[in-house]
Amino acid sequence: MTVPEVSRLVFRIPATAVLGALLFAITATPFAWAAPGLAVIYVVPVAAIAWVLRVRTTADRERLVARTLFGRHVVPWSDLRAFRVSERSWVRAVVEDGKELPLPNVRTRHLPALSLISGGRLADPTEDVEDAEPVPVPSAPAEEPREEDAE
Repeated sequence: MTVPEVSRLVFRIPATAVLGALLFAITATPFAWAAPGLAVIYVVPVAAIAWVLRVRTTADRERLVARTLFGRHVVPWSDLRAFRVSERSWVRAVVEDGKELPLPNVRTRHLPALSLISGGRLADPTEDVEDAEPVPVPSAPAEEPREEDAE
């Protein structure tokens, strides 16, 4: 069986998350109509739906595109210097001038796929794991037999 060639990767929130925002809108309806001016609560599900549908990171053979709610950053692979991983496993792209751009919805587990789609321009950080020396795991101390077991 042959694996099909992938030409584009899209990292986004699943579209089913829109259902959560719609459920919030439905359950907020009694509150929204309780008094004049409370209908502004519908801004929350509308913003959540826009966020789910808009925010994403797309990678293809030529470039990396990070779309936020109100903007878009296009970075050609040639301008990308490295990836930086935050403490919470979110990934940022470091460009030639040292500026860091957040990559929405990209986690550390996606780095091998990004390395593959870049055509080898960025090294796969998981490849060196096999060459590294194994870390010794301390063994648990052996339990001494209890007096009750000896009988």
